[in-house]
Amino acid sequence: MHTLRGLHFQTAPHAQGKLVRCIAGRMRDIAVDLRQGSPTYGRHVAVELSAENHVQLWIPPGFAHGFVTLEPDTRIFYKVTDYYAPECDAGVAWDDPDLAVDWGVPAEEVSMSDRDRALPRLAELPVLFPHGLV
Repeated sequence: MHTLRGLHFQTAPHAQGKLVRCIAGRMRDIAVDLRQGSPTYGRHVAVELSAENHVQLWIPPGFAHGFVTLEPDTRIFYKVTDYYAPECDAGVAWDDPDLAVDWGVPAEEVSMSDRDRALPRLAELPVLFPHGLV
């Protein structure tokens, strides 16, 4: 099984930027642009992070973040620009067909929380990050 988490973000006034790296194992890291009006709104990037390749991914405020582990015992390290604020915590469906995220593993091989399974699609979200204001 592969652990899948996301796609999560925090809204204002506690929107977070994240610097993510993998310190053990291997993972596929995903960032989705949620800034309405942005030329890349709804598009995503996917990057393989591993303890061996030392690649890090900067995810600016206004982007959702998710990952799937590709090896057992994968460990992830984050640095964030704001504290966790439960009242600002939100997310978008990992399997939203409008996002068409390729997680790199079969859906039947992922383990995730019930919360992640119930997140809304991008089209169901209000305007949270107007382009140019984040």
